[in-house]
Amino acid sequence: MLRRMVGGAFILGIVASIGLAVSPAIAQSNFGSLTLAPGFSANEGTAQGRTGGNTSLPASVAERDRNGDLCLGYGSATPDYLLNLTAGFEQLTLRVNGGGTTLIVQGPGGVLCGDGQVSASGWAAGEYQVWVGTGSPGERSNYTLRVSE
Repeated sequence: MLRRMVGGAFILGIVASIGLAVSPAIAQSNFGSLTLAPGFSANEGTAQGRTGGNTSLPASVAERDRNGDLCLGYGSATPDYLLNLTAGFEQLTLRVNGGGTTLIVQGPGGVLCGDGQVSASGWAAGEYQVWVGTGSPGERSNYTLRVSE
C-alpha cells in the first residue's frame, strides 16, 4: 500500500509539474458571452440561442433563488450564455421571447429565477451564468435573449 501511495504521489508530482492538473477551470457556455457596460445598446444586449436538454436545472443549479422563488426547467448542464458586467448596474432585466421558457441567472449576487424573465436591482460587476430552460425534458426551441437596463 505504501508503494502505491508513493507511486501515486510521484505520478501526481509529474502531472502537476507539467501543468496538466493545476490549471483552473475556464468557464464555458453553449452560445457565447455578452459583455455589457452601463449605457449599452439594444444590439449589445441581444443574443440568440436554442434551448433544450434533459438536465433538471433546479437539481444542477439551484432549487430556489435568493428571493426564495422556485427555479424550474430543463436545459443543458452548461450555461447557455455568460453575461459579463464590467460595472455594477442599478437595475437589469433579462427576458426570453416565447412561452414555456424558464430563466436561471447565477452570479456574484446569488441566483435569480423566473418564468421567461428575471428583473432585479443591485447587480454587481462580474460574470453571470445564464440558463434558458423549457418546461419538459428534451423540448427544443429557438429563442432571443434580451438584456435591458
